[in-house]
Amino acid sequence: MDIVYIRDLKIDTVIGVNDWEQKIQQTVSLDIEMATDISMAAEHDDIVYTIDYKAVSKRLIKFIGDNKFLLVERMAEEVWDIIRDEFGVKWMRLRVSKPGAVTGATDVGVIIERGEQI
Repeated sequence: MDIVYIRDLKIDTVIGVNDWEQKIQQTVSLDIEMATDISMAAEHDDIVYTIDYKAVSKRLIKFIGDNKFLLVERMAEEVWDIIRDEFGVKWMRLRVSKPGAVTGATDVGVIIERGEQI
């Protein structure tokens, strides 16, 4: 199994369970690992044979930036749905963090792993 990854993708969105959080934008950070087989991409030196991390990033920036969330858990599941359905990824590990959400902690969030390893 090969991995295409995106690290520390920062996106501004409305997120949080408190009333005041639903009135402001906060930054979330995503680390995404997506399983693929890069052998054809390497052989042909062609992006059509791999996961286009720029396209994934642009799609997630738009989706997360245009929506509101109460929980990072919901955001994580919806990100999985997009990556699976729109980019054909069979397995993903995703870390969604909300920097500064808890005093004394660098960040908090969730890590999910979905799908079947290839």
